[in-house]
Amino acid sequence: MNFIIGVLLVILTDQVSKVWVSSTMELGESIPIINNIFHITYIQNPFSSFGLLKFSNKTFIITGLVIILIGIILLLKIARNNKLVFFSFILLVGGSLGNLIDRFRIGSVIDFLDFRIWPIFNIADTSLNIGIFLLIIHFLFQQKDDNKKSNMLEVEE
Repeated sequence: MNFIIGVLLVILTDQVSKVWVSSTMELGESIPIINNIFHITYIQNPFSSFGLLKFSNKTFIITGLVIILIGIILLLKIARNNKLVFFSFILLVGGSLGNLIDRFRIGSVIDFLDFRIWPIFNIADTSLNIGIFLLIIHFLFQQKDDNKKSNMLEVEE
């Protein structure tokens, strides 16, 4: 139940922000929050996060659904006992669903967070990136912990 609530909070935050931007701004409009550092800039991105990969909308929908399915399967297997992994899967699934909703609804993703030195992105993209970062941290430290445990077992023998 906590997983579903967490995913819904990510989706809600993402979708409310996108609806606000798309209903109060014109496509291409940019509002400086901190001039030349951070702007709210409304664009629609048919490509991947940060516009890096240029595949069809169907490819992104299928990829998103696969990521969600894998996330749920892995969650059931490994994330129950680890809060960091559990939280990372909430962010990954919520972010994937947030962008999938846009792809189904308008055929592209609404982006608006514009730091001027980085491609424009949204809250779902942020959730995905934080979720991946947390998983990397988990697996780096888990590897070290596993190595320490195996070294301790060798010393004891």
